[in-house]
Amino acid sequence: MIRKTITLACAALAVLLTGCNTFRGLGQDVQKAGAIVENAAKK
Repeated sequence: MIRKTITLACAALAVLLTGCNTFRGLGQDVQKAGAIVENAAKK
């Protein structure tokens, strides 16, 4: 069970990092998502 969880977490992390290409890109993606949520909350 633990091994399966760790494997899934590593796979998710790999997909996330390759999608953003860099940690800087990841930060920008998170920032954009936060701005969208903030704008939706203001409406």
